[in-house]
Amino acid sequence: MNALIIGGGGDGIGRAISRAFAAAGAAVAVADLDPKRSGEAADELARSGVRAVALAGDVRSQSAIDGFVSETIAAFGRLDTLVTVVGGQVAFVPAVRLHEMSDDDWDLAYEMNLRYVVRAARAAIRAFLAQGGGGSILSVGSVTGVMAAPMQAGYGAAKAGLASLAKTVAAEYAADAIRMNVVACGAIATAAAKSAHVDGKVPEIPMGRLGAPRDAAAAAVYLASPLSSYVTGQSLVVDGGVTVRGPFAV
Repeated sequence: MNALIIGGGGDGIGRAISRAFAAAGAAVAVADLDPKRSGEAADELARSGVRAVALAGDVRSQSAIDGFVSETIAAFGRLDTLVTVVGGQVAFVPAVRLHEMSDDDWDLAYEMNLRYVVRAARAAIRAFLAQGGGGSILSVGSVTGVMAAPMQAGYGAAKAGLASLAKTVAAEYAADAIRMNVVACGAIATAAAKSAHVDGKVPEIPMGRLGAPRDAAAAAVYLASPLSSYVTGQSLVVDGGVTVRGPFAV
């Protein structure tokens, strides 16, 4: 199996997914906006004994995404799996209530959470079909796609759209053996999230802790692998129990 991991493949959740795919024996193409990050990630994977290539470009560009796909195929002979990672709102635009959000900020939240995934899915599907069918698309989503997103309306709406996109791709391309699924993440221990919880305890989360990038990565490998060959159009929630917590203390 080989995988193309785009949109921050060299850092955070993307880096963890790259490592997890490599540990599962996959050849990995790591794409990141920062060529230094993708280069360091690919070098690390190569040292572990797997084939790895570093790619750099902006996921807001269709030509860059098309290049990621073609370079992966040139390196590995085919494309089996596409993983899209980058997302978020507060990393790109201010966290504000809906009436304070500008059209430009809404558009950027949409661009960085859904539109580039559509571009990438189109490119991957074309490659899958040219190979005779078969392939898996895995996108990192969010629990805000299934619950409210106060102060992040653009982000939540885009992540809900991502879940819908996965269902549509699943329905349209099941006969071509092409699957698409989503890992819907809760709070994952990024640098910003960890700094907000210095003691490591998070009472709002039933499990009492932030998720680790490896938690998201394990779900990604499962959804992209033959172990989930009968699973498509689904959102696997990885949130420590946040979305199933009721209003009463346990």
